[in-house]
Amino acid sequence: MDTNVYISIFNWPAGQLAELWRHARKGTFELLVSPAIINELGSTLREERFSWADNEIRYRLKLVARVGKLVVPKTIPDAVKEDPDDNHILACAIAGNANLIVSRDLHLLRLKSYEGVGIMSAIDFLHTLEGFEKAA
Repeated sequence: MDTNVYISIFNWPAGQLAELWRHARKGTFELLVSPAIINELGSTLREERFSWADNEIRYRLKLVARVGKLVVPKTIPDAVKEDPDDNHILACAIAGNANLIVSRDLHLLRLKSYEGVGIMSAIDFLHTLEGFEKAA
């Protein structure tokens, strides 16, 4: 998942995307995270528009690291020129052999896939998970 998905989940815990976090925590899918994603998430939560307290940020970052599988990419691609932070999402997916990147970021969504890894909107992924639950 990209950073904006976490931001939506953690800032609007009653929102629709919070269901993705529930699925991640119960292991419906393997969540991959990297140090760069965790750092970006912490920085974003500290920004004035969110203004999270440091202790709450540390708690959430530890939780993300515990729920997810930590991946340390060796290289960072230069595929998204408009927003270089997005390249860290791609790097994590490639290094972790991901099947899918879940995003709310238009730069990533426009790619549709990268190096064989599909890129899907967070809401579409949620609907896919809900469909699997109904079929089970």
